[in-house]
Amino acid sequence: MNENLELYKHIYKDSDMAIFTINKLLKDLKEKDNKIKGVIEDILKEYEKYYIESKEYLESNNTSLDENTPLSKMGASMGIKKEVKSDNSDASIAEVLIQGIAMGSLDMEKRITNYKKEVDKKELKFAEEFLKFQQKTINELKKYL
Repeated sequence: MNENLELYKHIYKDSDMAIFTINKLLKDLKEKDNKIKGVIEDILKEYEKYYIESKEYLESNNTSLDENTPLSKMGASMGIKKEVKSDNSDASIAEVLIQGIAMGSLDMEKRITNYKKEVDKKELKFAEEFLKFQQKTINELKKYL
């Protein structure tokens, strides 16, 4: 498979799962008084931008969109619900988000390293921006720990 497309597919899937999970989290926090909600909403907006741009790129290259499975989304949903029910403190929510974002960030970093010589500059720049966004987000969330 074309490495350019592979990077965009990863960004698409990762942002899709993040959007789903964050929306679920915000829904579960709706009646709660968490200070972290505004930060989470900002993170959601950023993921939505990457989702749209990666989706448009893949569609313009006639590439199928690999969706996250309903099972993986259900697992994420159950994990969020369980976490919010047991401890909905800002620190706990930040920790859960950091763990999820860190997994995607590590995978993105590996892909960038592996594909650096094969991908076009524009695609590499987009992937690096996505990785920087994830790393910046993790650092921002650490303030709530």
